[in-house]
Amino acid sequence: MDSMSRSFWQSLVAVVAGNAIYFSVERYLPPRAQHHLYQVDWGLAVDFWICLVCYGLLRMIR
Repeated sequence: MDSMSRSFWQSLVAVVAGNAIYFSVERYLPPRAQHHLYQVDWGLAVDFWICLVCYGLLRMIR
């Protein structure tokens, strides 16, 4: 498997896992950290950081 393909799959797994984590804990987050449809808000930032942490963890494991 080439490096670009591996990076793509790591990114895909990180985004899917990050979104699964975020949407499973979203109702327990403060209202400001919850995402509202069709809006750019802090919920998107929280979701992004969770995905970024998942990606970092995948990179550390490999």
